[in-house]
Amino acid sequence: MPGAPTAASPAVDRYPTRVAGTPRNVPRTDPVVYRRGAGPLSTAQLDRFETDGFVLLDELLRPDEVDAALREVDRMATDPVLRRSERVITEPDGDEVRSVFEVHLASPLLAGLIADGRLAGLARQVLGSDVYVHQSRVNRKPGFVGREFSWHSDFETWHAEDGMPAARAVSLSVALTPNYVCNGSLMLIPGSHRTFVATQGETPSDHYRESLRRQQVGVPDENALSTLVDQAGGITTATGAAGSAVLFDCNVMHGSSSNITPYPRCNLFVVYNSVDNPLQEPFAAPARRPEFIASRSFQPLR
Repeated sequence: MPGAPTAASPAVDRYPTRVAGTPRNVPRTDPVVYRRGAGPLSTAQLDRFETDGFVLLDELLRPDEVDAALREVDRMATDPVLRRSERVITEPDGDEVRSVFEVHLASPLLAGLIADGRLAGLARQVLGSDVYVHQSRVNRKPGFVGREFSWHSDFETWHAEDGMPAARAVSLSVALTPNYVCNGSLMLIPGSHRTFVATQGETPSDHYRESLRRQQVGVPDENALSTLVDQAGGITTATGAAGSAVLFDCNVMHGSSSNITPYPRCNLFVVYNSVDNPLQEPFAAPARRPEFIASRSFQPLR
């Protein structure tokens, strides 16, 4: 296992991206499951996570917890103070709320869920260490108007724009409404976490202002995506009832289509990073992104 960089020491860039010319895909050199200790996931689930890069979980939250979380989401989406801040992102073609960031600081209720051992324990088990919240948000796709999220690897963005040195983070997307095949649910390419897909083009200044609404830089080319899908033998759609979840590796290629149905989709999204994988300076961006997108408070969750 590669030694973890300290906050004071520069990290070697093992995953170059945002390059000129034809990007070169790099085989992953970091583990996927860092330590097979006891935790919420069974041995079979850990095996599935290691092979596919993700695992689907039923009934992670109780119905009463889902209802309370949805009320919090509605409150935050209509909060005039939050709406005036950068933490609330609207749809690219309108003023419907697309995402609310840093929800673990905006809502004590959601902070409690995010720190709950049923959720954070999943990350601790896979990453083999204490964890902190790198990013938290609520993603909403209102009926008829919720737009797509382009195919991407989160780690490519976090490495390039936040300075995350190693692929030692996981994302947890918890359904607060039913996630159907038809309403823009998350799509993942099994096994894609084992290849770092570099992308072309320099990162513009303040790229986050545009990318959170519609990402264009940091998106892999169609040939790379086609190869990954061919190798995987298809695409998995993460569907489930409210309260279900999908835990996925930071380097899994994923995206979602627009929601043109009457069924709204709303998910709580948390990124847990290992405390042994603190952020450095960005590897392929002119400046750090704001704290509400990429936390540099590396205090472990308790």
